[in-house]
Amino acid sequence: MNWKRKTPWMSLIAIAGSLQMRAQEPDIRRDATVNAVEEVMPSVVNIATKSTVPVRNPIEQMRRQMWGQRLFDESISLGSGVVFDESGYLLTNEHVIRDAEQIQVRFGTGTNDYDAIVIKSDAKMDVALLKLKAHPGEKFRAIKLAKEDDLLLGETVLALGNPFGLGGSVTRGILSSKSRTAPREGEPLNPRNFLQTDASINPGNSGGPLVNLRGELIGINAQVAETPNGQQAQGIGFAIPIRLVEEALSEIFPTEFVRSYWFGARVKVGSYPLVITSVQPESPAGKAGLRVGDVVMQVNGKVPKNFIDFGDLLASNGMSDFPLTIRRGESVSDVKVRLVGEQTVFNPELVRSKLGLTLQKSPDGFLITDVESNSPAGTAGLQPRMIVQAIDQQTPPEDVTSVAKLLYAKKKGETVLLDLAVLEQNGNFTVLRRGRVELVPR
Repeated sequence: MNWKRKTPWMSLIAIAGSLQMRAQEPDIRRDATVNAVEEVMPSVVNIATKSTVPVRNPIEQMRRQMWGQRLFDESISLGSGVVFDESGYLLTNEHVIRDAEQIQVRFGTGTNDYDAIVIKSDAKMDVALLKLKAHPGEKFRAIKLAKEDDLLLGETVLALGNPFGLGGSVTRGILSSKSRTAPREGEPLNPRNFLQTDASINPGNSGGPLVNLRGELIGINAQVAETPNGQQAQGIGFAIPIRLVEEALSEIFPTEFVRSYWFGARVKVGSYPLVITSVQPESPAGKAGLRVGDVVMQVNGKVPKNFIDFGDLLASNGMSDFPLTIRRGESVSDVKVRLVGEQTVFNPELVRSKLGLTLQKSPDGFLITDVESNSPAGTAGLQPRMIVQAIDQQTPPEDVTSVAKLLYAKKKGETVLLDLAVLEQNGNFTVLRRGRVELVPR
């Protein structure tokens, strides 16, 4: 046999085999960090807001008045956000979109721009829920939520967002400290409530995701630490823990009420399958026999993907009977539910039955138009023409229906604080007097 004629072919086979083995070798660059970034980045957005701010410098005001120029300037601010529902719902910080007149969103992985609207925000928790104005049926990559207690001190974390308007930026660090304590009732957030990380967080990162190496959202980047003289500290950034984000979402998007209907039960945000955490008495959910701890399997034969989808499925049935499939312990069963129009229950009559006064929406809050003498309001000395400017130290709700919901949710013996204003005539002068009363609803 002529081996010399065979050798070149054998060499080629050996080379091809070597190349094939190299092709099969894992890319050493593709570690857990790279995989997590590829998983999360399609959900990360850059947020640009436009607002108008009045000119505060008196000299500049006079100059502009003389020349007939406008007395305000346009302000552009930048931040970040993250998609957490495929239909286009976004999470960000409340301070990112505060006073915004226009919100524009761009994904870090592309150039498509979307307008967005604020669904609702919580200034105390610094969380806002936005919705993209997308094409009908358009879907987006949604980030996965971590379990609220699944945090490892020292684990690698990634901060993604839009620092200084650069867009699509990633920094890596460790979880330097877990959330120390939860905020008390009515107390604003501060660093002792946050997650701490040395992953670089800069202006523009606010509202972006802090994720673990599984690509799960563990927090919303919020701020960096500052020294007493105002300088930003190095390697000390803070994020709102997923536990508090979920609590804020439960208040922003409560499933007791879906669109204009009353359901009367709340599910845990982030749980899957969804778990019922509270049931309002005498509500459709309560009358159907739902209990805390029940697991929601289906709504009229459809499996809800998350708490937003759950609300949409409930509302799609209107005020007709429909089955809700639940698991309680080891057994699975259907219960019949019929939603109720919220304004048939939560209306001025409910407010009057609870407090003994009649409210009318006004530009400054709610105008008291009538007071029952032997009611909680009458006993406290409230009178017609007084204006309710705040309830429980918060800006008053947008309508009387929302006031009724707030009062209905009070437990027996709980109080409600009303901040009041009244115009009084003092000689030739009209004086605005303010006060606060504490009432116990009936």
